[in-house]
Amino acid sequence: MQATSPRMQLGQLPSGLLDALASRSLPSRAIASRLSHGRPTQRRDITVNQLDKSSDHRERVVILGSGWAGYTVARQLNPKKYQAVVVSPRSYFAFTPLLASTSVGTLEFRTALEPVRSRRSNVNYFQGWADVVDFKNKKVTIEESADDPSQGLALSRGNWDEIKSDVKKVALAKKGKTFDLTWDKLIITVGCYSQTFGTPGVKEHALFLKDVGDARKIRNRILLCFETAALPTTTDAMRKNLLNFAIVGGGPTGIEFSAELHDIIKEDLARIYPELMEFYKITVYDVADKVLPMFDEDLGKYAMKTFAREGIKIKTSHHVESLRKGPPGDDNAAKDIQDEYPCWTLRVKEEGDIGVGMVVWSTGLMMNPFAEKALGKIPSTPESGVKYISPGSKMSRSSLQWAVHKEPRTGSVITDDRLHVLLESDDEHGSKQRAIMEDVFALGDCAKIEDTTCPATAQVASQKAEWLAKRLNKGDFDKGGFTWKNMGVMAYIGNWNAIMQGGGGGSVSGRAAWVLWRGAYLTKSVSWRNKVLIPIYWFLNWAFGRDISRF
Repeated sequence: MQATSPRMQLGQLPSGLLDALASRSLPSRAIASRLSHGRPTQRRDITVNQLDKSSDHRERVVILGSGWAGYTVARQLNPKKYQAVVVSPRSYFAFTPLLASTSVGTLEFRTALEPVRSRRSNVNYFQGWADVVDFKNKKVTIEESADDPSQGLALSRGNWDEIKSDVKKVALAKKGKTFDLTWDKLIITVGCYSQTFGTPGVKEHALFLKDVGDARKIRNRILLCFETAALPTTTDAMRKNLLNFAIVGGGPTGIEFSAELHDIIKEDLARIYPELMEFYKITVYDVADKVLPMFDEDLGKYAMKTFAREGIKIKTSHHVESLRKGPPGDDNAAKDIQDEYPCWTLRVKEEGDIGVGMVVWSTGLMMNPFAEKALGKIPSTPESGVKYISPGSKMSRSSLQWAVHKEPRTGSVITDDRLHVLLESDDEHGSKQRAIMEDVFALGDCAKIEDTTCPATAQVASQKAEWLAKRLNKGDFDKGGFTWKNMGVMAYIGNWNAIMQGGGGGSVSGRAAWVLWRGAYLTKSVSWRNKVLIPIYWFLNWAFGRDISRF
């Protein structure tokens, strides 16, 4: 039989199908033409020169950080007026209230993430660490971090030093590559690190819950503890150690994670490992005399009663002294352990050595070292964009040593009520000279408005970011300063129960508060993608159980 060519075979197809194939085989130029008349593609500038050429006489706003403050202000800036450039080692925004749920499989990790790069936004992005800020020339030096092992993990002072050391060993070629980026306005939202108070062993062995990488490590560790405890070679004594989970910190993060951990054990793991239920234990340690201090006394007592009923122990006024590898006993025992997945020993002042399978550390924040190193003394002030508050001649001001004004106790950057960074200096008479940098702003956990007591929470950071973006878009900073509106606080306490305290003082607890808790976080989710995915995963896990595969 004579073979027919593909073209002849196509000619035998029905005309309707040929038309459909033709429409799928348009030349690339025709496709580009269609796209240009439909939804435009998002152009990405990947060099500083390309950024300069595409500025179209817009002011460049460089935003350091992609957390609650940085991500919010970048999305809400008017792209016709400003060229927004985000600089952050993290290429996404983490919706932190959902991290506890992702750490136990109630939700999947992607539901707590929003990418900085998106076809729905007009935000430029460079993945890197801000290293040096030149206020006089309006320039920031950035160290690249596209291949950064710390991405997705909470940072403390200690583990950051270790991570940087690993980077030097693994990727020396990458180390030291920097580039400069000029700015018309600078917004500092670098956030804070996890506070460990210098407790020995915490930075090496404890787990944190500030980023999606932390949630992934916690999830794997929980499942690993149960799998190891289920092995026939594991003794009962080691099972008690492996399934003893300690949470240090009685704030909302620690309490919500404890509740989520209780839920996955009772609702899912109890059906798979029924023989291990006699060994597991969840304990919350806090140095204060009560947990959840931001709630009123009645709600705090309700939470503690609920935890007691569910078998979660809360131990207040307890002081953690150290955390080391290996089971309780001789301090040198860890050297002889052959087990690839040993337990740890938590030393508590009031109880002594305790064997634990996992320690989740959530005891507050410490200042970002960037604020100490790069936001300190200023060699010379900019020639424009500085408003001097204190009287003095221009000549005398230029001779002074200016520095970014910081809160002595915490190191937070001090701003005015318009979120401008404040400068201070001592003159020859010993009196304080003060100035405002009108083109430099600071907000989020790393900053504090002078003479105010706003808490370092996502609620405050996002409100500041929305206020700043609105003022920049409208150019009406003289309209009035920022004022924080307390929207209340809420926390999940397990078994479909929650507590909620409104900004006006009203409170709700139990199942009704749980419905409000879920509704609030679903509403606050940024993208419609996640607004759809979150209730889908809630339903799937309710109907079929959580996914407990470890990968």
